[in-house]
Amino acid sequence: MAGYDPEKDKIIKQWKNEETGLHISINQYGEGEPKLQIGPRILMKKDGTEGRPAKAGRLSIEDVMWLYDLIDEVKDNLTGLVDPNK
Repeated sequence: MAGYDPEKDKIIKQWKNEETGLHISINQYGEGEPKLQIGPRILMKKDGTEGRPAKAGRLSIEDVMWLYDLIDEVKDNLTGLVDPNK
């Protein structure tokens, strides 16, 4: 069995919370089922550039409210990608 191949890992759609740096995305590996990924979190440095990606960790109320506002859009995007025959 072959290992992980970054060429097969694709981001189909992504969203970013500008306030908290949290990213969510719909990802697909090879021909696998598209799935929602929560994270990473990318915080801005004092000089205005992006810092290193970090795990999403625990979600603040700001993150939860942002995700709540987006969840229907995310669900619609993901539903349109999933094969109903699987």
